[in-house]
Amino acid sequence: MKHQVRDLHEYFQIRELAEQQPEKFWTAIAETFEWTKKWDNILDYDLKKADVKWFEGGELNITENCIDRHIEKRGDQVAIIFEPNDPSEKEQRITYNELAEQVNRMANVLCQEGVEKGDRVCVYLPMIPELAYTVLACARIGAIHSVVFAGFSASALASRINDASCKMVVTADGGFRGDKTIDLKGIVNKALEDTSSVERTLVVRRTGADVHMENGRDEWLSEKLEKANSFFAPEKMDSEDPLFILYTSGSTGKPKGMVHTTAGYMVYAAYSFQNVFQYEADDVYWCTADIGWITGHTYIVYGPLLNGATTVMFEGVPSYPDFDRFWQIVEKYEINQFYTAPTAIRSLAKQGAEHVEKHDLSSLKVLGTVGEPINEEAWNWYHHHVGQERCPIVDTWWQTETGGIMIAPIPFTTPTKATYASFPLPGVQPALLDEEGDEIGDNVVSGNLCIKFPWPGMARTIWNNHQRYIDTYFARYPGYYFTGDAALRDPAGYYRITGRVDDVIIVSGHNLGTAPIENVINEHQNVAESAIVGYSHEVKGNALYGYITLKNELSEEEQDHLRNEINGLIADHVGPIAKLSKMQFTSSLPKTRSGKIMRRILRKIAAGELDQLGDTSTLLNPECVEEIIENRV
Repeated sequence: MKHQVRDLHEYFQIRELAEQQPEKFWTAIAETFEWTKKWDNILDYDLKKADVKWFEGGELNITENCIDRHIEKRGDQVAIIFEPNDPSEKEQRITYNELAEQVNRMANVLCQEGVEKGDRVCVYLPMIPELAYTVLACARIGAIHSVVFAGFSASALASRINDASCKMVVTADGGFRGDKTIDLKGIVNKALEDTSSVERTLVVRRTGADVHMENGRDEWLSEKLEKANSFFAPEKMDSEDPLFILYTSGSTGKPKGMVHTTAGYMVYAAYSFQNVFQYEADDVYWCTADIGWITGHTYIVYGPLLNGATTVMFEGVPSYPDFDRFWQIVEKYEINQFYTAPTAIRSLAKQGAEHVEKHDLSSLKVLGTVGEPINEEAWNWYHHHVGQERCPIVDTWWQTETGGIMIAPIPFTTPTKATYASFPLPGVQPALLDEEGDEIGDNVVSGNLCIKFPWPGMARTIWNNHQRYIDTYFARYPGYYFTGDAALRDPAGYYRITGRVDDVIIVSGHNLGTAPIENVINEHQNVAESAIVGYSHEVKGNALYGYITLKNELSEEEQDHLRNEINGLIADHVGPIAKLSKMQFTSSLPKTRSGKIMRRILRKIAAGELDQLGDTSTLLNPECVEEIIENRV
């Protein structure tokens, strides 16, 4: 059976088979990988209990499928191209042979430092090759990697280390981001003041900054790697052994540590990469994301390497040293598949098409977007100026929890439609449910997007909190996985994601829970309470609007000072990405008679939809609504 869909008729045939005989469908795909021991049972599940097991009894190591099996045929092929932040610094082209050597050396270092199968390793690195080496080395020895985006604060980093009880942190002296240098080691030092599980910290030399190294705990990685053996026998892993934990914002204050397991994630990452990007031998593929997010895990590291692809890792930002940096890189490496976020597209479109027109983009075959729904204006700009109206755009919908792309056009197969993610991949069974939990069968409908059958790439649990996993994703609609997104389905059966239905806001492609931000604001001595909502932003997609009730009246000068203090607190405790774009001080917030803040009304005010507030007379304090409208920022 073919696993790479090539035309629309074939798509519907494969989709039907996958729905009617899912075990047969996924078995055929799984058999294309190398297993130490074949599975006993392909699938066992109970969605009401959020209990799902794929390929039970199977044994394998994902790195053998990412690296070892490619060595004989493509050992000298480039696996990873590293493009540094500064374009004057020479790139690195790392072959599969070299990748094998570096990953094996890193695996030996981790073991020498006391890391064992099942231990958690926190990875807090910039987008440099050592990040990929560390992730793969953890997988090789059976340790569970927990990558934390190197833009999170010390407090956010500490909470993730503590939740997973990480034994080791791998970091760098610092990182480059555009014209800035980030003190990563300083952030780690501060975070480790509030942790007790970390025994060792390995540090990569990147910026050359003078950093504090704690005796007995901190060591330079390069010195260890030089002495390490270049062979490491991969650990046999059970199919359902955890591969990694990745934290995502929730609607409560505590981040959720999503656990992805070895075999199911591997099968789905490889399958979805191959189909959505239609990668062919000798292509060069580039995803601009950070490995600190799920996009980087699945579509910079695992998905491409499982398919023997050449994948680009970019350390910098799209605006440095100028706004043509992306297009300069596309031309330099003759990129064939390009995958980025709508936020980046909108930001670059704002600078004008002349930056694109400077460069030869004729190598491009497929364009992709990820992180949030793309608006029509950005889609058209991307299609016309970057794709030159010949490259299909794959508008991909998926989540940290799903492990891989779930709904997306298949290039040269699915007719594209601006703002629509289109059809589900074969093997994915979406459904739209109403508030009562009934499935809406007709097209041209909107509802809450759910998935009604397990797929291999789905997260299995929340680390150390399976009940929270059940409550968040499976309790609202028993027997279904609830995505937290609302969607529209058109007459052709295309899906369009219309936004979150919980208190999570997507800002520049990052899922930000409002609760942890509000918690930080409410700690300030001058703040009585706060409510954060999202509003439409021409570059970020959404931005954060904060309504903040003060304990005492302040002068305008004091208010300006307080705004800076609040955003400083947010940057320190959550990260700069969570800072408020608008902040309005209020005497009170609209509440129900039971005391619940009516965020729906605050969203409408932030959006300027003042004629859609509905009946406010039933509120506990309806008079505050007029005051908030009058003073809206």
